[in-house]
Parts: sequence; C-alpha cells; structure tokens
Amino acid sequence: MSAPLKNGLETACFFAHSSPNAALAPPQRLDAHLQNVAELAARFAAPFGASALACAAGLLHDLGKYCLPFQRRLDGAALRVNHSTWGAKVALERYGPAGWLLAYGVAGHHAGLANGAGNGRLRMTLADRLADRQLPALDDAWQREIHLPAPADLLAEIGQLRPGASSSAGFSLGFLARMVFSTLVDADRIDTERYYGQFSPEDHHKAAARARPMPTLPELRKALNAHLQALQAHGGESEINRIRTAILAYARQQAACAPGLFSLTVPTGGGKTLTSLAFALDHAIAHGLRRVIFVIPFTSIVEQNAAVFRKALGPWGERAVLEHHSAFTPPDAPKGDADLYQAQAKLRLAMENWDAPIVVTTAVQFFESLFADRPAQCRKLHNIAGSVVVLDEAQTIPLPVLRPAVAAIDELARNYRTSIVLCTATQPALQAPQFRGGLQNVRPLVQDEHALARQLERVRVRHVGELDDTALAAHLRSREQVLCIVNNRRHARAVFQAIADAPGAMHLSTLMCARHRSQALATARQRLQAGQPCRIVSTSLIEAGVDISLPTVLRAEAGLDSIAQAAGRCNRNKEWPVEDSEVLIFANSQWPPPPDLKQFAQAASEILARPSCRQAPLSPEAIRAYFELLYWKKGEQALDKHDILATLKSSRPDNLPLEDVAQDFRLIQDNQQPVIVAWDDTARQTIEALRHAEHIGALARALQPYLVQAPRNAWRKLRDAGAIQPIAPERWGEQFMELVNPDLYSAQFGLWWDEPTFVSAASLVI
Repeated sequence: MSAPLKNGLETACFFAHSSPNAALAPPQRLDAHLQNVAELAARFAAPFGASALACAAGLLHDLGKYCLPFQRRLDGAALRVNHSTWGAKVALERYGPAGWLLAYGVAGHHAGLANGAGNGRLRMTLADRLADRQLPALDDAWQREIHLPAPADLLAEIGQLRPGASSSAGFSLGFLARMVFSTLVDADRIDTERYYGQFSPEDHHKAAARARPMPTLPELRKALNAHLQALQAHGGESEINRIRTAILAYARQQAACAPGLFSLTVPTGGGKTLTSLAFALDHAIAHGLRRVIFVIPFTSIVEQNAAVFRKALGPWGERAVLEHHSAFTPPDAPKGDADLYQAQAKLRLAMENWDAPIVVTTAVQFFESLFADRPAQCRKLHNIAGSVVVLDEAQTIPLPVLRPAVAAIDELARNYRTSIVLCTATQPALQAPQFRGGLQNVRPLVQDEHALARQLERVRVRHVGELDDTALAAHLRSREQVLCIVNNRRHARAVFQAIADAPGAMHLSTLMCARHRSQALATARQRLQAGQPCRIVSTSLIEAGVDISLPTVLRAEAGLDSIAQAAGRCNRNKEWPVEDSEVLIFANSQWPPPPDLKQFAQAASEILARPSCRQAPLSPEAIRAYFELLYWKKGEQALDKHDILATLKSSRPDNLPLEDVAQDFRLIQDNQQPVIVAWDDTARQTIEALRHAEHIGALARALQPYLVQAPRNAWRKLRDAGAIQPIAPERWGEQFMELVNPDLYSAQFGLWWDEPTFVSAASLVI
C-alpha cells in the first residue's frame, strides 16, 4: 500500500478496509466506502426527512482513516488508531451546533453513544473525546475526495422537529441523534459486509440474502383476506362471528385516516389480533408505510401471535414474519428447498435491523432500543420510522418508565411518520388531559367500545371478601373446573399443597421452565375439553395471553387490569352462560399484595367500591377511572423514576446524556440469574452440544425454554451448595449454569432452593 505523497498531490492510496486476498479484489478505497455508507444512510433516513444529516454522518464516520498511522495499520502494523474522533471534530467545525447531532454517532459508531459532557458511566464523554490532542494528523486528501452537504440542509431538517406536549427540544434532539446513528450503523455494517462478501462465503451469503426481495404488503393483504374469508365462512351466522365481523369491518374502514395515533379497545373474544393486523396492512398500503411492527409484553405471547400471523398469511407466512426476542432463532429450512432456505436466511439477517414486512417483538426489545446507546441495539431504529406499530397490552408498560415511554410513542407519531395503535382489552388512560403530557388526537378503531363491552360480556365479577387459605381450598374443592390466581409463588405453592390430593389439581409457576409449563397447560386443556376435573393454582403468569377457559376464576386482590386479564381466562369462548361464569376477587390477610403491587390493588379496591362501577367493574368507564386514579396516586415522579424527561429538557445539543438515559431506561431491572433445567431429551442433547460448540448463539436460544430465573441470592446459594454447576467453565465461565441436583426440581413445583443440600425429593413435595 502506498503512502500519501509529501507534496500533497492527489493520490489513490487511502483505504477503508484491507483485502484478505488481493488476487480476488483490491483493498476497499476509503472514499468509495464513505460514499456508499452516505448513500445508504441517506436512503434509510428518507422516511423521517433526515437524509442530509445521515449523508453527512456517513461521509464523516471514518474520516480519521485519512492518516498515515491507520494506513500503516491496514498494512499490518501493530498500531491502535482512533479513527472515529476526527469525523466528530470536523462535524462541529463544519456545522456548528447542528454538528453535535452528528458527532455523537460518528464518534460512537463502534463503541456506542456517549454523554455529551460531565461524566461517563461506561465510556469517555464526547467532550473528552473531542479534547484529545493525540490524534494523528489528518491528510488534506479528504477535502478533495469528500463533498459534505451544505449546513443549511442540515439546519432545515432539524428545524422540522415538532416537540410534543410530553417531551422537549432536548428529548427530540436526543431522539434524532439516535435515529441518525441508527442509519449510520446499519449502512456501515451493510457496506462492510458487501465488501468482505468477495472473500468470505458467510458475508457473501449475507449480502445475497439481503438483496432478496421480501413479500410485498399487498401480497400479504391478499393472503390475509383469503384467511379471514375462510374464518368467517367457518364461523357461520353465530353471534360472536357477527360481532367479530363488524369489529373488523369498522377498523378497516378507518385505514384511510392520516397516519398518527389510534386505539383498538376490544374485549377478549373480539378478534383483536387479526383485526389489528388487517388494519395495519390496509393503513400501511394506503399511506406508503413500510412494515408492521407488533410490540408484545411477554415472550410467550410473541411466539403465540407470530404463529397466528404466519398461519393467517398463508404461503407468505414463513417468509414475511420476523419473530425477534431473546428466545428465538428462525429455524433452518431444508436446504433442498432453496427458495424457502434463502427466505429464512434473510429473516435471520433481519433480526439485526428489522428489515422485514412483519416484525413481532417484545416491549423490552422495542422500548429499550428507542433509548439505547449500543450500536447493535440502535441499528434497527430507523426501520421503525415510516411503519405501523401495534402496541399490544399497552397497560403493561412499567410505571417507573411510563412517562418517557409515552413521550417516545408520541415522538414516533409526531416526527417519524409512524402510526401507533394502542391495542388492548383494557385501554389505559394515557391520553391528555387526564394524563399530564399524554397522547393527543388518538382516534378509536372501534365504533362504540361501551356497546361492544356489553355485547362481549362473558363473566360476572364480584368481591367475596376475606378468604384465608382454608376457605380458599374449600372453594377449589367445591368446583370441578376452577382457576385460582395469587400474587406470589410461595402462596401458589401453599394453596396447591392444600388441594394436592384433589382430582385434577395442578400448579403453575415461573419456577417451572417454559417447556414444563407448556406441557402442563396442554394437559389442562385436554382435561377441560374432556369434561374432567381441573383445578389450577397459578401465579399471574397465566394472565399473559394463555388460551385457556374455565367457568370459575378466583383472583387475589390486584390491579383492575390484572383482574380483567384474569377474567380473560373465564368463559373465554362463551362455553357457559354468563350468569354461571364467575370471577371472584378475594382478600387474604395472610398473603397481602407484595409492595410493588399494593398501590395497584388499592386503586382497584377504590374503583370497585364506587356505586357507578360496582355493577360493571370491567367496563371501559371503570378501567379508565382505575388508570386515572393509579397514575394520580403514583404521581409524576414515580412515572419517571430517573427523571429522564427533566434531564433531557435541561440538556443542550452539546451535553445530551445519551449514555445515562440508556442506562436508566430499563423495563426490567435485571436482578435474576438463569438456571438451565434438563427437563427432556432435547434439553439434554442441547446441553451436551454446548460442551463442545464453537458458536453458541443458536444453542443458547435453543436452551431458552429450559431456563428458570432465580433471584441472585438464591442463585448464589445453589451455586455454593454445588446444586448448579457451569457447563464447560473453561470456555464459558459461569455463563451457562446447569441444575445438577435433580431433587431440587419437582414435576409439580419446578425449582425450589430452600434446602439445596438435601437429597430426597420426598422432603420437597407434600
């Protein structure tokens, strides 16, 4: 590789990437790489009107490679060269205050987004990066080879931002910086992948898969229409089919409405899942939106809904639906089916950037990515813009981050041409003026939610007062088919032990691995369908979209939204008369609601005591009143625990706390550690494969159904007792901990760690 000429004459010697095989292809020219990334990033940013910003970021991101030390490094010299700071410095020199929005992403396109100033938690602040006086000299060649957009173009794009009532200029600027960063990261990775595809079969296959077209939204709609017609024909003229058809027709009529905020409030049994898909496809096609993203609170429901969508989309289902959560890797299709094999290869790649027509993901993935600082997490963000986002069960957004989450929803709708559908059976009161800084101009997709609630009424709800465990057990023994839901695992265990000898007694808990719970639920459904006794004691996990139906549900005092979810397991398909289908709420002073649920239960009790709500405790009016009361009781501070909105409001472009925000915005506080349970032969075979594997991604995901999350102190207790041991510790350390004492895992209760040294299971199970 040649070096720049001393006289500064133009040369072609600056490269971005070295060639692994010069016989196949020369090194990639730096100007070509920068131009490629700029063009891709600009295209990615077009849906939200920031092409000039993204183009500038693409041209600047590797500017520091225009220096002798980096070129020597490409030649094999053992040098560490900071190549990302120079682009950030030039961004500020060229664009002034607007340059800060570029500088964050350019400086962090490998390491991640930093705080603008102050102190960094994990990485150096941007201000400290820019103050580095040890940067190698930048060759003037970049000014001949790179032509940056005009400053006025960038200012015009920034000037289009419209801060909302729940956000601020600082919030909007931070959001935009993160979106532009997303376009840069994705474009950089794709262009690098294309270059190395000339040498690497893996990268070649990636590039080929990305180039493969996905099914179009009109194709998906055609398949969905055929599926819906078949369902309607099969349902005949029944009342429930007539109601579902009317809900579907009205929602689809609203698809012509301008992009923005929508609500779909449909009680259990109203066909909410397919109605939301039909509206989303119609709306996206009508307004040139690019994809549909379903955001779902729990992994189990992600898997369930993704399966429904694949079936509904017929021949396109396996090609179009990307299921993205921590427990899923798309299956490999038989290599003999080349077409399907390539399609699924593209879906696996789409996990990196959500470049798929239908994305089904978790709320954790979605919201934490919107506030993220790491390149891998942010890479997908630009593909949310210009999409339809269906937020399923929006009421499950944790209260400590509720206000920032609402601000992000509003920001997407306001500035990123994204339509948001709040889709739930219990619509939370997130709208202004009831919710300060809440959502405005939310248009309903149901003609009359109050009439609909009456039409789909399936249960009677009443409070039965105090029930101690003895009385609760008597209730369960007196009914052949009944579900009891309590607020914690120890209470569930105690109640089950009190009825364990009763026919059809079953227990469900998150201390059972997911595969174990699935098998238990399958057994329960079989017993129910056969008319056999089935007495289930469970924690709230069964409320999360589990398709099961019983004539009676007992629910320990909890939030009204939880009670409504519990009611969704009662007379789900109208198998019994409404008057014979009861949801019985009870108090139990032995087991009061845990501290984090206490305020939810108190708010519900106040609403249930109101005369206007007593007769219809799950009516839209009661649900709305409950959320208004709950949010008022919590107060604004509790709805933004880390003051994210206030911090961003006081921030300027040069001191955006991007790293701090990413660290503080967590839907789930990670205080648990996984334990692998060898529940069946598949688990045992996967564990054995893990001992010798070179690549662990697919194996780790295959083990997800066999994990039990234990509190860290319990996990340490099990480890210290030798009850759990690492798999291949010389390779993976304590990343994969397997339960090696089978006496600690019961077919009835799952994992239990109170006595980790015992050897007899008889002492565990009563």
